[in-house]
Amino acid sequence: MREEEVRYLIRYDNIPPGTKGIQALCRSIMERLRRRMHRHFGLENEQWHSNRILLGLSNDPLTQKFLFVVFTTVYILILLGNTLIIFLTITDKCLHTPMYFFLINLSLLDILYSTSSLPRMLKDLLSLHKSISYGECAAQMYFALSFGISECILLAVMAYDRYIAICYPLRYTTIIKQSFCIKIAISIYICGFLLSISHVALTFNVNLCGHNKINHFICEGPEIISLGCGNISAVEFVIYLCAIVLLLIPVTFIAISYIRIILTILNLASGAGKQKAFSTCSSHIMVVTIFYGSAMAAYMKPKSSSIPDKDKIIAVFYAFLTTLLNPFIYTIRNKDVKESLKKLDRFM
Repeated sequence: MREEEVRYLIRYDNIPPGTKGIQALCRSIMERLRRRMHRHFGLENEQWHSNRILLGLSNDPLTQKFLFVVFTTVYILILLGNTLIIFLTITDKCLHTPMYFFLINLSLLDILYSTSSLPRMLKDLLSLHKSISYGECAAQMYFALSFGISECILLAVMAYDRYIAICYPLRYTTIIKQSFCIKIAISIYICGFLLSISHVALTFNVNLCGHNKINHFICEGPEIISLGCGNISAVEFVIYLCAIVLLLIPVTFIAISYIRIILTILNLASGAGKQKAFSTCSSHIMVVTIFYGSAMAAYMKPKSSSIPDKDKIIAVFYAFLTTLLNPFIYTIRNKDVKESLKKLDRFM
């Protein structure tokens, strides 16, 4: 921004009278900066109307009330279950290991991911006005993608952690150090927040036309792009390519890791050792299958096979069902977490 433009933004005759003048000036400056940045980077879509409407899962009032009760319960369980995992892992010294450090981050991402979309969905289920602004839609998509991409990478890192623990147990503590875990966790969040920028920028740079209804309960990239006019095949191809990279590469890495793990387990002489190794990995395999299976069904399907109602059900699976089931899967299948729960029960 040029110097004279900055001076214009802060010139004294822009300050409104009254005690709240400074706050009003700050809001004015931020709004002007936002507009200039949007114009500069090409992110402002002039054809986006403030009355874009999220159609949601159902138009029937009774069904909406029923869904509100269901998804409110789901959201509460997501918060309680994942918060419990975080609390147990922090308070129980026996769980202060790299595996549970990554599990804390998985639970945190599940809370953040569901919070990026579920509260808005619950509001719309009880509201007659389901309109969503440009900024709200872009913010929802950005944060959902950021947390979703971070979880994709984290699940691959957790598979690598299990691979080192089972295939190279004597070298585990020298490879998977605390400093390594912290650096990896920070890198995961940075990658998630940076990679989602290009996706959101591409999606909202499409010229919109036609009706003002988004046939979904959240702002999803494919649904926004479907409202575009003109030749949008290039944007669709780039986003499809990004989905392949962000989903197939981690899945391939996880598959290779578990093939090596299974081969190592089969060579173990002890039956108890085999059972413990399989028990350790089974929870992660279940989570990976549900998360990646539903995400691939949503983002890697041919456009011709897209059915709106079916797409919404798939979105419920990867957006809410996975985050709901993760704490229960890790609690039921994990002896260490069970023991920690027993300690907590005795303490209470």
